[in-house]
Amino acid sequence: MAKSLEELQDLAKRIRREIVVMIGAAKSGHPGGSLSAVEMVVELYFNHMHIDPHNPKWPDRDRFILSKGHACPVLYAAMAEAGYTPIDQLNTLRKLGSIYQGHPDMRFIPSLEASTGSLGEGLSLAIGMGLAARLDGRGYRTYAMFGDGEIQEGQIWEAAMSAAFHKIDNIVALVDYNGIQLDGFVKDIMEVAPLADKWRAFGWHTLEIDGHSFPAIQQALAEAEATKGKPTCIVAHTIKGKGVSFMENNPKFHGTAPTPDEVKLALQELQ
Repeated sequence: MAKSLEELQDLAKRIRREIVVMIGAAKSGHPGGSLSAVEMVVELYFNHMHIDPHNPKWPDRDRFILSKGHACPVLYAAMAEAGYTPIDQLNTLRKLGSIYQGHPDMRFIPSLEASTGSLGEGLSLAIGMGLAARLDGRGYRTYAMFGDGEIQEGQIWEAAMSAAFHKIDNIVALVDYNGIQLDGFVKDIMEVAPLADKWRAFGWHTLEIDGHSFPAIQQALAEAEATKGKPTCIVAHTIKGKGVSFMENNPKFHGTAPTPDEVKLALQELQ
């Protein structure tokens, strides 16, 4: 059953709280890019993808690949809320023996579609899944999310050429375009703009949206599904650290955990 806008917004807020708490408990992790991706992940897992947490290897399920694997707290929170994994273990993030490793690992969570975190590889994985669906005559779709710093990697663009050349129209690339990477602002390290024009030049049907607007995300995903003969890229303009004022657009919180006091402050803002 489709979720209402209010239900999706409530889920997004709850998942943001879980992200802050689990990274705070771990005393390490990547809050900024986890928080910027929340709406896209929530829309996919709770409103758009054809999935069944009770049958996670259902052959006709849609696939999601978090290529920017360091943002796994958003994926872990969504999977736990959806019923794939235990919600009461989220605060074991990055602890020895936890299923919630510092990057998604299929050895610990078999319902993941891929172990990710070696940046630049997610689109190649999506192409393989898209081609497999075509060869097997199945209708499932694959969604892969990248960071804007990540797409400085050459493998992304080799894969982008390949996907367009082979007309793999059952895959969607989602770029979390928040403007900040590990060492600072993307524009100061290796500018990727004009990003949408680049994807179009590589043969992709390309959309630019507000990555925090559920209606915009829904419309873009529907258009991607209706597009035949070429893959779709959704360039989602987002805010690093979205929802927590002192994290928003702050490069420090790419990979720095909030202190206990900062966790309390963030949770007050996310009530």
